[in-house]
Amino acid sequence: MQAYCMKCKEKREMKDATPVFTATGTPGTKGVCAVCGTNMYRMGSTEAHEGMEPPKNTRRRKTKERKGKLVIVESPAKARTIGRYLGKEYRVKASVGHIRDLLKSKLSVDVDNNFEPRYRVPNEKRDVMKEIKAMAKKAKEIYLATDLDREGEAIAWHLMEAADMEQELTKRVIFHEITRPAIQEAFRNPIGLNMDLVNAQQGRRILDRLVGYSISPILWKKVRGRLSAGRVQSVALRLIVEREREIEAFVPDEYWTIEAEFRPSGAPKDTTTYVAKLSRLDGEKPAFGSEKEVKPILADMEKADYEVTKVRRGQRRRNPYSPFTTSTMQQESSRQISFSAKKTMAIAQQLYEGINIGNGGETGLITYMRTDSTNVAKSAQDEARAYVKENEELGPEYLPQKPPQYETKAKRAQEAHEAVRPTSVLRTPKAIKKHLTRDQHRLYTLIWERFVASQMAPAVYDTLRVLISGKGKEHAYLLRASGSSIKFLGFLKVYNRNSNGKVRQAAKDKERIPKDLEGGQAQDLAKLLPEQHFTTPPPRYSEASLVSTLEENAIGRPSTYAPTMGTLQYRGYVEKENRRLIPTETGKTVNDLLVEYFPNIVDVKFSATMEADLDSVASGERPWVDVVSEFYGPFSEKVENAKENMPEVNVGHEMIDRKCPKCGHDLVVRWGRHGKFIGCSNFPECRHTEPWLDKIGVTCPEDGGDIVKRRTRRGRVFYGCANYPECEFSSWKLPLPQPCPECEGLLVAANKKHAKCLSCEKKFLLDDLTE
Repeated sequence: MQAYCMKCKEKREMKDATPVFTATGTPGTKGVCAVCGTNMYRMGSTEAHEGMEPPKNTRRRKTKERKGKLVIVESPAKARTIGRYLGKEYRVKASVGHIRDLLKSKLSVDVDNNFEPRYRVPNEKRDVMKEIKAMAKKAKEIYLATDLDREGEAIAWHLMEAADMEQELTKRVIFHEITRPAIQEAFRNPIGLNMDLVNAQQGRRILDRLVGYSISPILWKKVRGRLSAGRVQSVALRLIVEREREIEAFVPDEYWTIEAEFRPSGAPKDTTTYVAKLSRLDGEKPAFGSEKEVKPILADMEKADYEVTKVRRGQRRRNPYSPFTTSTMQQESSRQISFSAKKTMAIAQQLYEGINIGNGGETGLITYMRTDSTNVAKSAQDEARAYVKENEELGPEYLPQKPPQYETKAKRAQEAHEAVRPTSVLRTPKAIKKHLTRDQHRLYTLIWERFVASQMAPAVYDTLRVLISGKGKEHAYLLRASGSSIKFLGFLKVYNRNSNGKVRQAAKDKERIPKDLEGGQAQDLAKLLPEQHFTTPPPRYSEASLVSTLEENAIGRPSTYAPTMGTLQYRGYVEKENRRLIPTETGKTVNDLLVEYFPNIVDVKFSATMEADLDSVASGERPWVDVVSEFYGPFSEKVENAKENMPEVNVGHEMIDRKCPKCGHDLVVRWGRHGKFIGCSNFPECRHTEPWLDKIGVTCPEDGGDIVKRRTRRGRVFYGCANYPECEFSSWKLPLPQPCPECEGLLVAANKKHAKCLSCEKKFLLDDLTE
């Protein structure tokens, strides 16, 4: 039997355990600590108490009558919103996140005792826990209203355990959105804790702890301090490093394409031409590797005769996108409004938990944002269809006959969840804009448009395809021209965006093909358009494309994507440049060591298998201990091998070409718990430090100092002088290295196309500026 030792400050085995009763008749066990001999006591009945009776002079405490209903949620914002929808008999309390966790100072997993975790309430949460415990003792009914995913289920279980809540009084309520109907429905139909979900989360937490706390110390010793490894994090790092090496090893190949401008034979020379591309040369697909190969073909094509051999007119339907899942929301917000995964989730959390939109209190604006399902409640579909039907700019023709059903692409989606959608489409972005911050409004608009469009009719295009044959002296040619024009906007009326976030223009017939072309009609060659190309390497990962790849390979869960992106950058494994992830030398070194000594940890298929095993725990098919045990046996052997055989790799410190003002040694870039900083190379003898300044290569117009990239407390990027507070220059817009062509003042990027001078306020096209 174990009990908490006040001297050792942790749980210890109890020696000379003796069953006893307190003066009030409460059973307990007393003994001494097996390590230090301190007296120990543990409350609760044991098998040793069987047959024993409490003392006859026991003074029973009077039990106070329980009153009221206690509701516990994670955040104060969520508590305020839910409190609006419940009666006065309910008291809503926020736990402010996780209330109990594994100790940070040690492994906290007993690998010799079925991987029993040792949980503890952190010091900063003890006051909250004490208050919740006191309230739970008085409440007649207790409702755990934490989030509906595995992590939320685990938080509910930890609350119940840590606060000693009576199981028969404690109920679980789940809801996909924080609205009055959803909250009232959930409280009318409470359920019990789903221990399968709790165990799946517990298994994940213990696996992550075993991996992180086993490998990270090895990296500290062999590479440098402040490094870490993790099941999802290390796989993501491998993907980034391997992509970078693929780019570095790429050798571009030259190739040529040939297009031709035509006009109908006999048409005036000022008639608009259209373009066709060479697709067949003597019946084969053309392949030109150099200009030398192209020139004789061009000479022959110049003198060839051309005629239309086929004209095909048709229609193409383009279906709407499915409503958002967590990953697609992160991907689209990155592409279209340049939000990081972390920022997207933070703002989505605000929209979910509730915002005051002028109706007397907070209102939840979107459904739960951590989901891999595209399911939509029938009531939400009906509301969206009614909105589209009755909207003046839309109407019945924009509705499909039946509400669309979308197949979830995630391999292990939790279908009981819903997609990310607005809680009511009647709360249009325009109607509530004044109540939202700029970032909240941008993300809400994206979610609202995506959902409404997902319930609308497909877009319809008129298509035109023309085949043109040519006969030269040496070869026969086949050229293709195709174009399309939009006939019916459909869902594009609402969600009309392209991959870079710009609103699409109405589709046009880009090739300007004459509408009266017919088969057999001769064509005049106006111009040949040979063009040189080079093959390009695969692009570096962005946060959006990396999240997409992780999801496609079934690695991680919706709740892990954003933290993974942040950790990779925080640890100095990758840097973000123009929204692309580039591995650092430290990242490459760590990846190579992990690939060699822990191949399974960084293997995509193995990681996906681990996720599948955890899903089997969530569905009640396997005990979590079996999954962890199966993993830990081979893993522990690799840990011991790495401790002995992994070489020490000195990645070195990045020099910054300045001397320490205290001792004269070189200053270098170091890493601490809060990220990069500048320190003395003579550490620990010299402890001089300076903050890390992210210079952008532009001088301050006021005092000539370096302009650096900074962030506000809310995380918004701005640019200021490194000599602050002596110099207070700052700008929300990115300063540019080129001076103003008119007055030599400082230029800033006004938007994606224009620069603006802060002195004379004139605007210039970015493409016209030169270094």
